[in-house]
Amino acid sequence: MTAPPTPVSKYSKTRFTAPGGNGPEISHDIYRLGSGAPVVIIQELPGIGPQTLHLADAFVARGFEVILPHLFGPLGKISMGGNLLRVFCMRREFSLFEANRSSPIVDWLRALCRDIRAQGDHPGVGVIGMCLTGNFAISLMGDDSVLAAVSSQPSMPLMKASELHMSADEIEGVRRRIDSTAPMHAYRFAGDPLCNAQKFEAIDKAFNDSDNTRIVNHTLPGKGHSVLTIDFVDEQGHPTREALDSILSYFSAQLQ
Repeated sequence: MTAPPTPVSKYSKTRFTAPGGNGPEISHDIYRLGSGAPVVIIQELPGIGPQTLHLADAFVARGFEVILPHLFGPLGKISMGGNLLRVFCMRREFSLFEANRSSPIVDWLRALCRDIRAQGDHPGVGVIGMCLTGNFAISLMGDDSVLAAVSSQPSMPLMKASELHMSADEIEGVRRRIDSTAPMHAYRFAGDPLCNAQKFEAIDKAFNDSDNTRIVNHTLPGKGHSVLTIDFVDEQGHPTREALDSILSYFSAQLQ
């Protein structure tokens, strides 16, 4: 039986406030655990449940500090339906169906990454975005504060699989940034209807050239959705375990 993850009560808690897009300031609680190179794990739609806390523990065990911004929903458990309603009501932070520009919360996350880098002795931050926030990790890779990023099952904009949740300027900035650092990575299950082959084709078309792969797209077998959390299987040889091992090695090479 898998041991329970480190509870949220063991994390240190602060509050971070910064502008979101061109609108008013946004404030959210920030939870931190561990020490070492910082990795920001941006919660997916189900919330910061046990699966996400297990993911955080895996990074802490490898010598990273994990930063969990709490954007919506209850802590320590998942709430799919409730969180979907919450996000629909957070229109000044999330633009669920918007193509060709990112959600205002991305600017807030960018400010958070800059603040984390400024606080410590590390040259940059790592970022993981998942599902609803998967595209955010791609946008954040364009900032000087971010040295490594993973986009897991990026699903926005909703109902528009062949389009991206970022502007042309953001795309160009990410391309330039990756050319001066190293490629980032994206993951999905082959049978995922929310993050399907069209989404990866759109990512490939926007960022990759015939002689330069800026975002390495990984497609895992199966019909799951959440590669690193809900559908993760902690068994040697399982595709999700191999994906996490590869991600840990990638962040170690870029950040430590």
